[in-house]
Amino acid sequence: MSHMPIDEPDTACEASYNLTNKGLGLPATHEMGVQDILEALPEAVYTTDANGLITFFNTAATTLWGVSPDLGKSEFCGSWKLYWPDGTPLPHDECPMAIALKERRPVRGLEAIAERPDGTRIRFRAFPSPIFDTTGNLIGAVNMLVDLSDQVIADEASRRHDAIVESSDDAIVAKDLNGTIINWNSGAQRLFGYTAEEAIGKPVAMLIPADRQDEEPGILERIRRGERIEHYETIRRRKDGSLVEISLAISPIRNREGRIIGAAKIARDITERRQAEEQKDLLIREMDHRVKNLFALANSVVSLSARSATTPAELASAVCARLNALARSHALTIAHGLNSEQPTTLHTLIQTIVAPYAGGDDNRQSRAFVTGPDISIAGSAVTSFALLLHEFATNAAKYGALSSSEGFLEISCSEIGDLFTIEWNERNGPVIDQVPDGFGFGSLLAKATMRGQLGGEITRDWKREGLSIRLVVAKSSFGTQ
Repeated sequence: MSHMPIDEPDTACEASYNLTNKGLGLPATHEMGVQDILEALPEAVYTTDANGLITFFNTAATTLWGVSPDLGKSEFCGSWKLYWPDGTPLPHDECPMAIALKERRPVRGLEAIAERPDGTRIRFRAFPSPIFDTTGNLIGAVNMLVDLSDQVIADEASRRHDAIVESSDDAIVAKDLNGTIINWNSGAQRLFGYTAEEAIGKPVAMLIPADRQDEEPGILERIRRGERIEHYETIRRRKDGSLVEISLAISPIRNREGRIIGAAKIARDITERRQAEEQKDLLIREMDHRVKNLFALANSVVSLSARSATTPAELASAVCARLNALARSHALTIAHGLNSEQPTTLHTLIQTIVAPYAGGDDNRQSRAFVTGPDISIAGSAVTSFALLLHEFATNAAKYGALSSSEGFLEISCSEIGDLFTIEWNERNGPVIDQVPDGFGFGSLLAKATMRGQLGGEITRDWKREGLSIRLVVAKSSFGTQ
């Protein structure tokens, strides 16, 4: 098929092929012709005779095609080349207009792609209809081509948006103004446990704990007013009934007219952040506690040393020796060089922790008698056990067996299967007349360390002759298995 450069239709051709008012039944005196109307339309419109030869096309058609066809010569469609939506070539005599003429019926909405001479391609939808005279004879056809470029761009943007939403780690949920879930991404499934099929169409209230049901009406009211809600921290319930702390960002959803029709929620799990904040607070409190204990330990060391020292020089020597022992116990919990672990053994750690309270004239006799099997400790377990033993020794120095020069510790170790047991017994200390009313931060810290970090159990027995502490942990808690 040959094509002429873009130009105005030939006058002679117009006389032979253009539609006339008379041909379409309009009064001859009408000032506006059909051709004027078709030319004014924003969509591509063209006509053919019964054989498919193009008889008219408007400016919008030449814009879409990128070329002006030869009136009375070009057949079925004025495009340079045609393709089906999947990219396979589409012969002009198989295009929607050709089908409408051959089958003498309207064809509605078939999609195709027109390639311009410059190589650009336009996706369009065709609406050809055959034209019959008063006696029923086919005299031609008219076709309107709807440019889908904007729709294609919008569809691609929508697909990109959907892909971003679906791949997001955050839970993204959309709901209407009645609180009914209308969209649910995979992040929401991971966070809350419900699949999209289980969630869509259900009230978003199913995620809200019973004691927080009053939150949703307030949120919806703010959305109806067009407000955005940022960093709203709350608690929601998963499918399995467990609770999760989340941070919500909620925005209104508007339709094309700008009317608010729903809300989009982005929910982020803040459990780890909360745990980090709690850990930070615990560390600050622990630091404060440790500093206070260091002063208490120093005072205890001085007091113990003063009992056996006869001269200032002897006192200074005893205090220095005990403080150095305390420093050595602290060093066991710190990694050196590039090695992230500082391995030791349980017996060594116990003796090092208790060393500052050594008895005897030479200040070298241990006040802890350790029996039973030993076990290696590595990694973070060194710090955890040192923290526990340091707490026990500090309390013993303040109130228990190590606060008395005659006091000592009996520490026995045993193992059964995968469990390791440590029994800490204080002897010859002050008599315990009554069990303490409550637990201080040190006791709470020891409990948190034992259960949270080591996954074991701790029990205390306030016997009259001295405190007994029992620790039961899995061998794997020592970090060497």
